[in-house]
Amino acid sequence: MANLVTLLCKAGVLVALLLSVVLSACFGPATGGLGNVPFKSTLPLRVLLLTAHPDDEVMFFSPTIFELLARNITVISLCLSTGNADGLGEIRRNELSHSLDVLGIGAANGIVLDHPQLQDNISLAWHPEIIASVLLQPVLSYNINAILTFDSYGVSGHPNHASLPAGASHLLRNMTMDKRPSLYSLRSMSRLAKFTGPMSIVTGGLFPPIILSSYSTTTTVTRYLTSLKAMAQHRSQLVWFRYLYVLFSRYMFVNEWNEVLSAL
Repeated sequence: MANLVTLLCKAGVLVALLLSVVLSACFGPATGGLGNVPFKSTLPLRVLLLTAHPDDEVMFFSPTIFELLARNITVISLCLSTGNADGLGEIRRNELSHSLDVLGIGAANGIVLDHPQLQDNISLAWHPEIIASVLLQPVLSYNINAILTFDSYGVSGHPNHASLPAGASHLLRNMTMDKRPSLYSLRSMSRLAKFTGPMSIVTGGLFPPIILSSYSTTTTVTRYLTSLKAMAQHRSQLVWFRYLYVLFSRYMFVNEWNEVLSAL
């Protein structure tokens, strides 16, 4: 039965790819489906992607990662835990390295922490001061111009995700203006909008967010295929419902961003 479900999910992914081709061709934005990167007039040179667990980078942020790299912007991945809730922390750390290579960030630009107070836990919120303390060194060492992370709901309501913007904000509000990067958060969507799959290309491309400080980035078929390959590196996480996720999740196709703090 499990094998049948897996086969059906894989077949669904193929259908999604076909839909993506049609929708990208018929409804994609005039820029070819690339959308806009989540920044104002001046593009940063070095962006830090702040995540909570290995696989977050693919499941929630891949459309933006591809667009940033296409514009020759350096992306540093900082994952604050190894995802050790089920005792698979070292396995997941290695899987993340392979995923970053596939995405184009490169394992050398990936940092994975294993802080005792920042452990993968579905019922635990991480303290902003702890997050700020571990975030400071990478921000300064890499001369980061912008931080991208979750918003206060964290897409799925996971408290680890939802803790990240508060931690980043805590750090940035205590930095001098000449060193402070901008902070952008990924918009959490309603449950209905969250699982529109390739249809997100239509709403993300033709109907960008109406909030003034929002930005939208959409994917292409080639990039979507690459994100599937990156997700396949997280073998320990490939249970049946994640096949459904890569088919139906809006975040595999469209990222929408709000500016939280400006560097200016």
